[in-house]
Amino acid sequence: MKEWFGSAAVCINEKNEILMVKGYNSDMWAIPSGGIEEGETPEECCVREVLEETGYEVVIMDKLFIKKTTIKDIKVKTHYFKVKKVGESIGINDPDKIIEEVDWKLLSDIEKIKHAYPEDKEFLVNIIRNSVDTEKTLG
Repeated sequence: MKEWFGSAAVCINEKNEILMVKGYNSDMWAIPSGGIEEGETPEECCVREVLEETGYEVVIMDKLFIKKTTIKDIKVKTHYFKVKKVGESIGINDPDKIIEEVDWKLLSDIEKIKHAYPEDKEFLVNIIRNSVDTEKTLG
């Protein structure tokens, strides 16, 4: 069985919005993610993919979890990281030419948009809720 290894970035801004991307000919959103290239660490892949797909430079804050699944007979292992953006976007520079749109989504958006990976929806909703709760506690 073929294997695929990738990284995904959960980036929440100061308004508690989450960074999402949408591909061409699709109405489904996902967090920035992509395949790990030869010689690359999961962390390096995560930072590179966010830059390519959204134009944002990010730093890794935390390793969240590893999602293991099988898609069309391919064993998929994706490393999820919490990241923080540094500065503003320089624009999409996706070498794969698959990303059409980048947007910051509120909790209410996350609950109603179509997800490319529906299994991520609950986790994304929870991470935003936790971020909001943490702010209230710290505020």
